[in-house]
Amino acid sequence: MKNVLATIVGFIVASITVYIFETLIGHNLFPLPEGANPMDMEWIKNNMDQIPMGAKICVVIAHFAGIVVGMFVAAKISKKSMVPSYIVGALMLLATLFNIVMLPKELWFTLSDGLLIIVGFILGKQLAQKQLSAD
Repeated sequence: MKNVLATIVGFIVASITVYIFETLIGHNLFPLPEGANPMDMEWIKNNMDQIPMGAKICVVIAHFAGIVVGMFVAAKISKKSMVPSYIVGALMLLATLFNIVMLPKELWFTLSDGLLIIVGFILGKQLAQKQLSAD
């Protein structure tokens, strides 16, 4: 039961981390153009060129930070198993890959998002494993 809780909380924390970096920080520091609807995938697809560079960088950072923090929290709660961290990491990898495939992006954006999510998974795994051996 503890591992189920660890997985759920880890994924929620990962999602909140992405929201903080992408929306709260990114959209406030780099506002979208007037009339933009970030919840409308069609608007985003058709207006990717109007989204500020800084906001795109915040998205990449958000995906990286989300997977690292989510995997860490899952391990911190579980204390005995890497399975919750792996599940959180896999869900975040899939969400990022879905984002990469569904939205047309510049090459730098696609490559950096894809590479950093893999680096985030590796770093998240290392941090999670340290939480298991610490107790």
